[in-house]
Amino acid sequence: MKLAPVIGLEIHVQLKTKSKMFCACSNEGETAAPNTTICPICTGQPGTLPSLNGEALRMGIKTGRALSCTIPDHAKFDRKSYFYPDLPKGYQISQYDLPVAEHGSILIEMEATAPRPSFTIGITRAHLEEDAAKLLHLGDGTTAVDYNRASSPLLEIVTDPDFTSPAEAKAFLTEMRAILRTIDVSDADMEKGHMRCDANVSMRRMNDDGTPLDPHFNPKVELKNLNSFRAIERALAYEIERQSALFHSNTPPAISETRGWNDARGVTESQRTKESANDYRYFPEPDLPALDLRKLREAISLPELPRALRLRLKDEYALAVVDARILVEEQGAVAYFEQVMSELRAWLEALPENEGTREELWETHKTKLSKLATGWMLSKLWGLMAENNITTQTLKITPENFAEFLSLIHTSKINSTAAQTILREMLLHGKDPSHIMEDKQLGQMESTDALAPIIERIVRENPKLAADYRAGKIVVLKSLIGLTMKATEGRAHPKVTEELLKLHLEQ
Repeated sequence: MKLAPVIGLEIHVQLKTKSKMFCACSNEGETAAPNTTICPICTGQPGTLPSLNGEALRMGIKTGRALSCTIPDHAKFDRKSYFYPDLPKGYQISQYDLPVAEHGSILIEMEATAPRPSFTIGITRAHLEEDAAKLLHLGDGTTAVDYNRASSPLLEIVTDPDFTSPAEAKAFLTEMRAILRTIDVSDADMEKGHMRCDANVSMRRMNDDGTPLDPHFNPKVELKNLNSFRAIERALAYEIERQSALFHSNTPPAISETRGWNDARGVTESQRTKESANDYRYFPEPDLPALDLRKLREAISLPELPRALRLRLKDEYALAVVDARILVEEQGAVAYFEQVMSELRAWLEALPENEGTREELWETHKTKLSKLATGWMLSKLWGLMAENNITTQTLKITPENFAEFLSLIHTSKINSTAAQTILREMLLHGKDPSHIMEDKQLGQMESTDALAPIIERIVRENPKLAADYRAGKIVVLKSLIGLTMKATEGRAHPKVTEELLKLHLEQ
């Protein structure tokens, strides 16, 4: 029996507004003491009335446009009824039949070796809603409720069931995160709950030619508690294997259900049967008027989106595809990188020894400079930032200073060991790299007056190596260079050292 997975995702995005969806309470309750960013409206007190956060509405429309969705002329809010301790009103204000965005798509590009190197995922809809409160399961077996998160603005993005593997789902979520960060509507950090994902998966019998044996979908399983990209991949892989085994034993899933992902055990666990829309008893929210989106959708503009940004970085700076992707995925990294490259270009054009037009100089040197910048930024700098819990937003190293640091490396004024020492000092104290180099005497020794007596001593103390070189064993020159480097703690300029050694040995 040939089976194929059918996968769809539901992504809940916490919008980064200052206040909540329907009241003026702070939207930063996750960092505050429990139940301190609340009011009668977000705790569902009788007689209170919601008032829509206009910025949340604009962010919802902006996201819809970034996902190539249709933004309708009108939208409205509805009441979604269910009873649970984290929902103080006994219903959630959401959107049902008239969302702010629908019928969009995202092009996803993976490695050339993937079964589908590029594919399009349809976006069914994106609708606004309020978040629920947070349940805190205490050690003594009791549960407390923190209402700080209640009524925080969410945008739920629902995809078509277009995924064919867990890897595709992960690639989509990575691109979604990049889009949300680029248009600045959410930090989209899954580990912090800014982006939460549920996955729907079922199996389908297939003909040998790859077409479905049955045009209808089988009962699906909704997977909950997926709080990282890795968890999503693992949960989908496990569920595909579990459902496939049921099909092969002639006991395929008969009803839709909700299952939770147990990350510690690496299994999904049944929680309840899946609700249908009728169970929620949707009806129009009587306390909020219908929305006219026609003027608002025309007034919202989009920045350069991730795919176009990656292509431009690749063309403009000759970046490797993987480096462009990493830069785009990290919040604030592209702006920082481009400022660094602008400083490097200005430095390059100001060098008196360079000849040619500005464009000729840039075309000649941009590949080497961009490799130098990404090499030190993505590996060394980001590694140090992670060690010291520093983000791009809190980084003390200005683009100007980082460009100056790179110029010292490019012109061989410092070696790799000295560069790492200087970079750490820059990170911790925000100092100028040239000043650090001078204060700590980390610059390379290029002066023949400084190097000559050291080389004379090295040759004098190693007569056999000197004799071997004079006898024609040129390879021993590397040993003498190494001894000079050791004596100068790596500061001796390699080319100057080699020339002085040859001059001294050939006298």
